[in-house]
Amino acid sequence: MSKYTTGELAKLCGVTVRTVQYYDTRGILIPTELSEGGRRLYSEDDLRRMKVICFLREMDLPIDAISQILKEEHPEKVISLLIEQQEQALSEEISDKQEKLDKLRELKNGLKGKADFSLETIGDMAVIMESKKKLKRMHLMMLLTGIPVTALQWFSIIYWIVKGVWWPFVVWVLVAAVWGTLISRYYFGHVKYICPECHQAFKPTLKEAFWANHTPTARKLTCSQCGHKGFCVEIWGGD
Repeated sequence: MSKYTTGELAKLCGVTVRTVQYYDTRGILIPTELSEGGRRLYSEDDLRRMKVICFLREMDLPIDAISQILKEEHPEKVISLLIEQQEQALSEEISDKQEKLDKLRELKNGLKGKADFSLETIGDMAVIMESKKKLKRMHLMMLLTGIPVTALQWFSIIYWIVKGVWWPFVVWVLVAAVWGTLISRYYFGHVKYICPECHQAFKPTLKEAFWANHTPTARKLTCSQCGHKGFCVEIWGGD
């Protein structure tokens, strides 16, 4: 079985020799044996215990708390819970950092080729990126509510062709009209548009927005703030 000196143990665990000696004086890492010359010698079990202590210290647990945990009848159960908590916390931190990194990259890509970009431009892009998640959720909701309507449409058409019965198609027309009206009001009630000239967000009238020429992310509108007419970028405008 391997034996480790204080220096070897410290190196394997990434701590100082003084730290290992301090844990010995506190009684939480007593060496398995002493050499004839009085040197501390640590076993494989001591090495594993030291790694556990280092982990708990990285979680900012005080020495007294570590000592109490290691004296428990089943310290591994407590440590297992702490590991799960740490894993969850790190996963959330990584997710948060990744989200910020994605935003930075998106902003960087958006500024490429814009030699004359201004603080207003950066502000607009920040608002647009912040809105994307909410808009995506709304688009998904609209898609899901539209699936039954589409299914009813195909059923009514096929039923009409096969059975010669036309009234299910009339039902679909009525349902589609009601759904279209409600979903349009909901949609345009939860979006705004940023004017590229004055950089102000505004809400167009339902009629103007509905009939405006558009792309998936912009509509050709007249800004209610400055009067500019052109494509304005869609952002989330709900509560």
